[in-house]
Amino acid sequence: MPASYTPKTRGAMAHEHSHSQTVETNTSAAEATVADVLAQKGAEIFAVKPLDTIKHAVELMRDNRIGIVLVKDAQDALVGVLSERDIVRQLADTPGQTLPKTVADLMTREIETATSQEQLVSVLRRMTDGRFRHMPVIDDGALVGLISIGDAVSYRLAALEYEALKLKQLIVG
Repeated sequence: MPASYTPKTRGAMAHEHSHSQTVETNTSAAEATVADVLAQKGAEIFAVKPLDTIKHAVELMRDNRIGIVLVKDAQDALVGVLSERDIVRQLADTPGQTLPKTVADLMTREIETATSQEQLVSVLRRMTDGRFRHMPVIDDGALVGLISIGDAVSYRLAALEYEALKLKQLIVG
């Protein structure tokens, strides 16, 4: 029987190694950091002042297709966040009276933050446990970005597409 027709058995394959999975592909998701996501999405930040109106904040959200704005004081320090959820709750409580209110009236003052070197899985766990979808990123006291669950999903999908492409290249040659 020609060698090409000989079935490969475990003993015959002892010297060969599988390349379908590597340490890199198996640990890439666990090792991803917030900085990796910010590098992919960019660090653009949309902010308002505490005395801005809700109407202004809503227009900023609409025009930039975002679900949250950061709230910075006159010294440019982060003092809160204003999300769609904050606004919707107030709309339900005071119909027709929400848009003239100030951002300070509705903003969330106690905010969770992340650092750019924090593991992405850790940040996602905190977001899931806290039931919020956005987290400001602060390094050495400076605001460097904002990460959302959607950003993390987009990052991971791109990584999976890249891993699938690498596998396909290994198979095809």
